[in-house]
Amino acid sequence: MGKDKLKRFSEIKTFDNVLQPNVTHDIDHPIKGKWHDKFNNKQPITLELGCGRGEYTVGLAQKFPKKNFIGIDIKGARLWRGAKTAKENNLNNVKFLRTKVDFINHFFSKNEVNEIWLTFSDPQPKKPRKRLTSPLFIERYQNILSKDGIIHLKTDSDLLYEYTIEQIKENNYSTIDNISDIYNEFECLDMEIQSVLGIKTFYEEKWLEEGKKIKYVSFRIN
Repeated sequence: MGKDKLKRFSEIKTFDNVLQPNVTHDIDHPIKGKWHDKFNNKQPITLELGCGRGEYTVGLAQKFPKKNFIGIDIKGARLWRGAKTAKENNLNNVKFLRTKVDFINHFFSKNEVNEIWLTFSDPQPKKPRKRLTSPLFIERYQNILSKDGIIHLKTDSDLLYEYTIEQIKENNYSTIDNISDIYNEFECLDMEIQSVLGIKTFYEEKWLEEGKKIKYVSFRIN
């Protein structure tokens, strides 16, 4: 392991905006149901699952100071970047949780979460069950989302986008927005959608340089 990574692992342990629990089996964490206490407010909570470096989590937090945001990823070295940026910008409405997405039901209670963002998730071409919009994961989201909770998918993957559309249709979920090429249609979108979809991650910039179309769909499952 490189010196930079070791330094980041050491530094992230001192960050008060990062929770690094040791949960590997069916035990609920004490934070479950108490995230509003952690933020010291009752503002709505949005999760970014598989947040990587936390660029989207931080970007959303900057645009919506009246909401709370939690970036979730298992890679500590990635979370370090997002957590450090949030601290440098004095963002008190941002937290990060180091865990697998598989364990989110051990950290959040029913109705505790208002929105979920899935940004450039692994499309899992050979393992549909592991896709973050598969029935397995949707069931987990149903256990934590509020009644009118929203799921947002932003992806460069045709496979994941089309699969998600199929899941929405098959299960009669309510589609809010469905955009097959964000930047081709960008000027036609309303200002609020432009604001949230205009946030670009490191990988999104890379995909755009390669000429890939970025797709977006939002929907309700409850």
